[in-house]
Amino acid sequence: MIGLHAPDGFLEPSVALITAAISGLILIVALRQSSAELADRQVPLAGVAAAFIFAIQMLNFPIAAGTSGHLLGGALAAILLGPWAGALVVSVVIGVQALVFADGGITALGYNTLNMAIVTTLAGWALFQLFLRVLPSNRSGLIAATTLASGISVVLSAAMFSLQWLFGATAPIPFDTVFAAMVGAHVFVGIGEGIVTGLIVGAVVASRPDLVVGARHIPVKDLNNEGKVSGRALALGGFSIAVVCAAVVSQFSDEAPDRLDRFVAEADLDQAAGGLVSQGPFSDYATSGIGNEALSLGVAGATGVVMTLLVGSGILMAFRRTRLVSQIR
Repeated sequence: MIGLHAPDGFLEPSVALITAAISGLILIVALRQSSAELADRQVPLAGVAAAFIFAIQMLNFPIAAGTSGHLLGGALAAILLGPWAGALVVSVVIGVQALVFADGGITALGYNTLNMAIVTTLAGWALFQLFLRVLPSNRSGLIAATTLASGISVVLSAAMFSLQWLFGATAPIPFDTVFAAMVGAHVFVGIGEGIVTGLIVGAVVASRPDLVVGARHIPVKDLNNEGKVSGRALALGGFSIAVVCAAVVSQFSDEAPDRLDRFVAEADLDQAAGGLVSQGPFSDYATSGIGNEALSLGVAGATGVVMTLLVGSGILMAFRRTRLVSQIR
């Protein structure tokens, strides 16, 4: 388990039910909005974004006090695709991680989705729009707004989890302890998230500014566009990078526990951390039947990239076509 992926039983059932209902309602709205707003040419980008976010979430890096963290990718998805499609894309990643890789509990999907997919995308988008109002309307301003919004969105995600702990704690760990530890650790994660997200958005804008929803208000001449590449080349490049990150770069991830891992141990919830699919073929990002650890992780990572790509783009494509058919009728 990595990052903010909480296990089964980490919060009270009432919190799990309430957050599941909230997340479900928001995702229904997101599905309807994104199917209407997302252009056909952006659907492949949405699938690649899901695959890429899955891959970068496998990359743990060291932070303070002997702990590790990983990027969340919510603001990245929102700025590339818009907040509604972004929320769907990250939710697909969270769902695949829980159902296939036992990363986060099944009964915890409500608050895991709310914290890592919905808060990061919607709050990240709102902050991005706010920063755009005060920063120059050019490529530099766009990248600066992206960096600031994505970094803060990670901290807000950790704060949301802490708030849920206040109302649904299942262990005698004080709220202020959880809040200080989670928010403090994710300040460092947010710094990394901001830098990486700014670089990625800057690269995509340089290649295909017309595909970046967050750049639509800025004239192309002010984006210092370096040349337009085909959508197919962009998608293939993004997918290839995702495969390399998940199958190869993830081999070098930091093995130190993150803050939530430590709370799981302190709360004596290790038995719940594997969720209901702990015996699956790709549980804990290891491929059953493959004894070589590096190959096992590589196959699991590549499988996750392909799976999130297909599920993410498939859901959007299917719902979009259904909506178009209903409009024609």
